[in-house]
Amino acid sequence: MKVAGVKPIGCDKLLVAAGVVIVGCVERLKEVADKVQELGGTALVNRVGHAFFKTRMREEGGVFGGEVSGHYYFRSFYCADSGTIPALLILELLSERSARMSELLEQYRSRYFISGEINSEVADPHAKLEELSARYADADQHRLDGISIDYDDWHFNVRPSNTEPLLRLCLESLVSPEDMERRRDEVLALIRA
Repeated sequence: MKVAGVKPIGCDKLLVAAGVVIVGCVERLKEVADKVQELGGTALVNRVGHAFFKTRMREEGGVFGGEVSGHYYFRSFYCADSGTIPALLILELLSERSARMSELLEQYRSRYFISGEINSEVADPHAKLEELSARYADADQHRLDGISIDYDDWHFNVRPSNTEPLLRLCLESLVSPEDMERRRDEVLALIRA
């Protein structure tokens, strides 16, 4: 499949060409940023939500944007969200490489351990974000959308849902699945206490 202005060089290449700007959401999985930078692109962090993505992509000249929720934005598609384009690109890649999806993802799943998005109902989302900030005061912290807590070998983002009365957690460890699970459970215990 050919997408105007996009050279499809595989999902493992994230449609990146040297110098291309890629916009990612605050959950900002390290595997995405690492691959974009490895290929000479620039990875930017953005608030979750299609209006924020469209605006940022236009401002920065981004060719591609993606959210953990599975929304993918393409400059060549008016910076709009499309599920069809990535589905076709993945099918093309699977066909060209004569591989299963699990084989293509193995290099990432063996290095990056991700919780996925986990929702929790809380009475006072703002207070919970402040509790997390205090508990992880020794980490790098960012407040673009909720709170992002960053350590060298793990990080997480907790943000209020834009559409529901929930806090959403996404955590990633670079150590092991067990480390991810331990840290996920620790953060969830704080959120749900």
